[in-house]
Amino acid sequence: MFDIGFSEMLVVAVVALIVIGPERLPKVARTLGHLFGRMQRYVNDVKSDISREMELEELRKLQATVEDAARAIETSVTHEISATETELTKVAADVSAAVELPAAEVSPVSEPLALETPADEPAAQPVAVAALAPSEAAPQLELGLEQASAASPAPRQS
Repeated sequence: MFDIGFSEMLVVAVVALIVIGPERLPKVARTLGHLFGRMQRYVNDVKSDISREMELEELRKLQATVEDAARAIETSVTHEISATETELTKVAADVSAAVELPAAEVSPVSEPLALETPADEPAAQPVAVAALAPSEAAPQLELGLEQASAASPAPRQS
C-alpha cells in the first residue's frame, strides 16, 4: 500500500519515541494499529462494494440482452403465427368456395349412367354368389356372417 522500507520505518519509530516519549508510545502504537486495521477493513469493504456493483451492472447488461433476444423471438414467432393464420384462412376460404359451387354449375343427373358395350361383344352375365365354390365366395360367407345377419339378436333385458 505505502512504499515504505525498513529503514524509513526505523526513522519514524525513533522520531515517535523522541516526540511521544517512552511511557505513552505503547498506547499510541496500539491506537494506531486499531486505526490502521479499521482503515484496511474499510478499504476492503469499498473494494467488495465496487466489485459487487460491477457484477450487478454486468448482470443488468446480460438481463437486457436476454430480454431483447426474448422480445425478438416473440416478435418473430408472432409474425410467423399470423402469417400461418392468414394462409390457413385463405386456404379455408378457397376450400369453402370450391365446395359451395353455384347451382348453375351443378346439374342433377336424371338418368343413371349406363356403360355401353360394343355390339360384337356379348354383355357380361352376372354370377350368383351361391353358384361360386366356397373358396371363391366372399370372405363374409366363409366366416358365416350371413348366418349371423339372418338371425335376429336376442332382446336385452334390463
